[in-house]
Amino acid sequence: MKSEISLDLLVKARLKNWGQRPPGVRPGRGKDAWLRGRPSDDGHRISSPFLKMPGSRRLRTLPDGLWLNFGGTYAEPYVDILAIEACSTLQNLLDKRSRFAPSTHSTMCLCPLEWLLAPISLADATPRWRTTGVILHEPFSDVVVPVREMRVLYGLKGEHYRGFVRYQLPHAHEFFVPMETLTEERSEENPALRALIARTSVSANFLNP
Repeated sequence: MKSEISLDLLVKARLKNWGQRPPGVRPGRGKDAWLRGRPSDDGHRISSPFLKMPGSRRLRTLPDGLWLNFGGTYAEPYVDILAIEACSTLQNLLDKRSRFAPSTHSTMCLCPLEWLLAPISLADATPRWRTTGVILHEPFSDVVVPVREMRVLYGLKGEHYRGFVRYQLPHAHEFFVPMETLTEERSEENPALRALIARTSVSANFLNP
């Protein structure tokens, strides 16, 4: 149990260095408005965005890492998301995959009021809501937006990763990486990891001559 807790803390510590835009993600077809929703900065111990089904008040999905790319208009906003999940066991992987499986239900992202009003980072005092480009006025309550596109990056321990590569088939929205790559120092600068994350972007599906 202690090792799992330590691994969880290590993963989140590394993800905090990834910045507001996922490392390696190239600019999209339109204006990008990336924000890191999880994990939050140590200096801002506030509630963070989470995923849920419409109408659900209890069942929430809280990824280890969550990046939101806001798009759309004031009238019809949406987010494209990149979620990061570190899976210490195969059972943990199965549980988390089920949460992100394709469904006929919509997935919603709830952005807490205090998260939206808080500064982007310790170095940038701009309130997050101003950078989304789809929230017209300063919010006075939580903001819930639909998820248009979802990509998930799973970190697996060595033997689990090798077994998955050999025997399993990922879904189109799933990407996998060895845990040691995810937790290494300065992982955000790893060229291979950056190239993998670049392929999670919607813009990667289009020709860039």
